[in-house]
Amino acid sequence: MMTNDDISAWDAVRTEENEVSTQENRKKELIKLLDINPRAKSVYDAKGCETVEACFELANILHTDGQVLEAASFYGEGFDLHDKNPAHYPLAQSFLQTKLLCLMKAGHSIEEKDLDTLKSFSIPYYNFIKGIQLGWQQNNVDLALETIGNAYEEFHTGEEIDNLYLELALKKFGSSLFGEVKGTSIKKIPNNLFFYWDKNPPEEIQQNIDYHQSIESLSVKVFDKEEAAEWLYENYGLETRELFLSARHPAEAADFLRVHVINLLGGWWLDADIRLSQEGIKFIDSVNSEGVYFLTRKFVVHNDFFGSAENNPILNDCLLSLYRNSYLHKGLFIAYKTGPGVFNRAFNRLIHRRDEGLSMENKIEIYSQDDFNQYIEEFHTPYKHILPSWYTA
Repeated sequence: MMTNDDISAWDAVRTEENEVSTQENRKKELIKLLDINPRAKSVYDAKGCETVEACFELANILHTDGQVLEAASFYGEGFDLHDKNPAHYPLAQSFLQTKLLCLMKAGHSIEEKDLDTLKSFSIPYYNFIKGIQLGWQQNNVDLALETIGNAYEEFHTGEEIDNLYLELALKKFGSSLFGEVKGTSIKKIPNNLFFYWDKNPPEEIQQNIDYHQSIESLSVKVFDKEEAAEWLYENYGLETRELFLSARHPAEAADFLRVHVINLLGGWWLDADIRLSQEGIKFIDSVNSEGVYFLTRKFVVHNDFFGSAENNPILNDCLLSLYRNSYLHKGLFIAYKTGPGVFNRAFNRLIHRRDEGLSMENKIEIYSQDDFNQYIEEFHTPYKHILPSWYTA
């Protein structure tokens, strides 16, 4: 005959077995989500998903490939596995905020208890997600920007918060993104055009440079690595030259150089593997502003083609991020460290100041990806199949 103690022990065993069974079923359902992404599935086959790091890698693959609901599940799994130690990277709040962002991208509502949990880990992360919720799901752009504030400062330059903040700001301010220009004095962009190629440009690059040098209305200057290093030393000093020479890839070196050159001399920067169309040449001749920038469809600032007068607030801010990243985040993804990411952050800081009542007086014009496509042409570049890509640097 079973005693009460026997029954209690049996109930405990059954409860434990049910919990194990539930966890196993949940894990099977989680793994099944990977069937839609062969790349993620192969990573799972090699690493599993029993660690925080493995979950983060799987979630990032799914997120990058646009499978946001599935990504949310793996970010959530990573958060559950995380020991919540503030020294354990990726941070617990990184998992939770990206999970909530992915849920909203998938059109799902997010729960207040999850927002409260996020707030307990990081108020800026909470402000970011709460602001996105206000902007996307309640269509309150003013309050969204006010709520986000400068939360982007808690993230690396170029992370998604920079793009999303800029997207919201464009909805609110439109073309007058940085405030209305006061007065009539405009420091026009000089018709200087700058290129960089570290050494021995392949035939297609040299032909492109020759094409631009034949344009009578443009004063064209091409830097190679040696001349760029010397120019930076002469104009910015020893440390600047050393940072330039320590670049992991020619693309990073070009990123570093372009901001310094345009901000000191004024003019236009063009990557050596794209060319101005006839419409683009006419456009440069017609510009009457102190800065011209183009945005991708995902609200990333193009740094492969832009123009600015010298000593511009946007480029001054880009310089701050360039040096900070070069000293503190040497291994950061190049697009974040020295590329478009520093431009997006500069935009957002100036927009935030405008929201705080500190509009700048420079006339800056913002153009779309469609405009970029009208003014810029691509051409066959065999070198990309031979030389190492900056993506893996």
